[in-house]
Amino acid sequence: MGDNVPPPARHPKFDSGFRAHNTNVFPQRPDRAYVGYISGGAVILDISDKSRPKLVAHWRYSPPYTGFTHTVLPLFERELLIVSDECVYTDGKDWPKLVWVVDARLETNPVPISTFPMPPVETFAKNGGRFGAHNLHENLPVPGSWRSDSVIVGTFFGGGVRAFDVSNPYQPQEIAYFVPPAPRLSRAGSIQLNDVYVDDRRLVFTVDRFAGGLYALEMTI
Repeated sequence: MGDNVPPPARHPKFDSGFRAHNTNVFPQRPDRAYVGYISGGAVILDISDKSRPKLVAHWRYSPPYTGFTHTVLPLFERELLIVSDECVYTDGKDWPKLVWVVDARLETNPVPISTFPMPPVETFAKNGGRFGAHNLHENLPVPGSWRSDSVIVGTFFGGGVRAFDVSNPYQPQEIAYFVPPAPRLSRAGSIQLNDVYVDDRRLVFTVDRFAGGLYALEMTI
């Protein structure tokens, strides 16, 4: 039947719509859901009554940024959120696609305080395929999963898999990266690392979205 609330502003060129994409619920706060809502930004929901979720906070930055909020990763003890965008266009058309550090001390008013340093766009954007942020290792609360509140590992499609130190949340530092050559049969023309998982042996597993298969790395940082 509709309602009387006006529609939200849409990005004039890169509008991917409003819907949940990635949702995280952690045992530290089982009453909260942390949702990447694509062009709708980052959302925190109160799910203490799962039949009636309530909005706690909504941080939206598209427009002017090109949107597609992918992952909202809380660092509970540090009262921070790590928020990743997803690149969804080839050849850097929707650049920049960033990973944000957000101050969440006041849960109802998340405030961005920095972004991760990005690999140089001129080096990767025209190599074919996507280039920009995507998935993060999500500190999964399961046996065998590596967890850290100071080192964040993420995939960047053509920019490979990269690790960042957020000990100083106002000035994140890149501390490691791995960018393999283009897989022989990839239709993208470049590596397209899509997802990443780190186990408790500090082994990093990352996959190419087309033809490159699985890569296994040892994290020595």
